[in-house]
Amino acid sequence: MSLSTGGSLYERIGPQALHALVDRFYSLVASHPDLAPIFPADLRHTAEKQLAFLTGFLGGPPLYHQRYGHPRLRARHLPFPITVELAQAWLACMKAALHQTPDITPDDARELYAALSRVAIHMVNTPDSTPS
Repeated sequence: MSLSTGGSLYERIGPQALHALVDRFYSLVASHPDLAPIFPADLRHTAEKQLAFLTGFLGGPPLYHQRYGHPRLRARHLPFPITVELAQAWLACMKAALHQTPDITPDDARELYAALSRVAIHMVNTPDSTPS
């Protein structure tokens, strides 16, 4: 992904900051009351897959594709009921993690958040529950 000057977003953020972002993100997910129950207790493999995906998504080496095949994100997420509310909770954790990762500039954080917002909404596959 190279939406602005200065190289790909992966080059601008760098692998170490991206790794720190994913670590922060999953520590937030693990403590989120709505997200923690839908993720595995041990998030190491999930974080590894996310890091591999983000690396390629942001213009770095296609690690996810090499290890797991085509991401097919929507198809891979269909077994999980993802509501708008859960997508927003996921995005809130990502936004917080972006702000907590000092090596990611505010401009790069905004660019990444905008791209991930589109992906998160695309993952929604279940209507929000309505109060009785």
